[in-house]
Amino acid sequence: MEILEKVTKKVQNKQNISQQEFDEVISLYCNNQVSDEEFLPFIQAIYYFGLSDKELFYLTNSMQKSGATLDLSSLGQVVDKHSTGGVSDTTTIVVAPICACLGTKMLKLSGKALGFTGGTADKLEMFEGYQTELPLDKAIELVKQNGACMLTTSKDIAPADKKIYALRDKTGLVDNIPLIASSIMSKKLAGGADIIVIDVKYGNGAFMQTKKDAKKLAKKMKAIGKNAGKTIVNVLTKSNQPLGYNIGPKLEAIEAIEILKCRKYNSLLYKACIHLATVCVKLDKKISYHKAKNMVKEVLQNGSALQKLKDMVAAQGGKPDLFEQSYDEPTLVVKSPKVGKVKKYNTKEIGNIVGSLSRQNPDYGVVTFAKIGCKVNKDTTLFNIYAKDTSTAELTALKLLECIEIK
Repeated sequence: MEILEKVTKKVQNKQNISQQEFDEVISLYCNNQVSDEEFLPFIQAIYYFGLSDKELFYLTNSMQKSGATLDLSSLGQVVDKHSTGGVSDTTTIVVAPICACLGTKMLKLSGKALGFTGGTADKLEMFEGYQTELPLDKAIELVKQNGACMLTTSKDIAPADKKIYALRDKTGLVDNIPLIASSIMSKKLAGGADIIVIDVKYGNGAFMQTKKDAKKLAKKMKAIGKNAGKTIVNVLTKSNQPLGYNIGPKLEAIEAIEILKCRKYNSLLYKACIHLATVCVKLDKKISYHKAKNMVKEVLQNGSALQKLKDMVAAQGGKPDLFEQSYDEPTLVVKSPKVGKVKKYNTKEIGNIVGSLSRQNPDYGVVTFAKIGCKVNKDTTLFNIYAKDTSTAELTALKLLECIEIK
């Protein structure tokens, strides 16, 4: 307790804090030697007074060391790609097989849905039988075999982050850039990759509401990575509408497959996937962006990336049924109530609405049709809703219509 009070006061008075002091404080909390109530003033101090870049690295390092750090040295250089969260963000399931086709190794640890954002792990589980949890030696073997492996984040990875995040969540201390940076980077550093590409979302469908705040977060994460000896590259993505057309675990997995089948050219999701994969390959191979992009497009167009995903899914026990899945009849088709142009979405609320559907059943969700700027008539379809019954779908429709502005 004495060290906790001492370090808390140092944060408040902006005095230098050592790595050892952060280690002791995090260890006390992780080992349940102090309660949430006793630890809370320390987190509040960081929330209100901040930390220097060096201290933020120390905090992140302590959180990382609270659990296992993956040793991927037998794989050579490994690239990781992370998103700060968004609605209809299915980039990982597209980017990982593209990179694998081009020899850019990726062992991707992804989480489940959190708040209004979907989780990659939930989408992977739509491939019936897919094993999202594997021993590290098996995961490394699969990366050697296929070039990539996609798993859910292990409970052994940065357990301090999980505990601190839960405390922040219940005390209203989530929206803080240093704490968000340490949360993300503790897990990324523990993942063992050499190069980490972070897709920082901003807008009304992201944790960072403005581009300015997204840049601040990106800068903090890059500083942490530099202190850890890692290459960190941040990509900023505007998130003021769903990134793809489909929202919900099964529907998003289907859309990822459609992109790999080259059926959704020029969608926002397609463009994001191309860009992220290109950045990963460029950094790994030390080539120009133009050359990397041509390579990425080639493995998409010749079917190699689609086949790679099939191989990856099969290697982790998944059945191939979803690759030929067609859309069922929607429970309800929602038409535009007026003539005009789509001006705005309340993207975060759309994520919350669809999340409540998919928690009932991961097959449930929504397909959107109109992006910002699209002209619509009274017979234009805005949403297809997949729900357990018509009454649920009708209630969902009313909520969704409140989230779209047409003028």
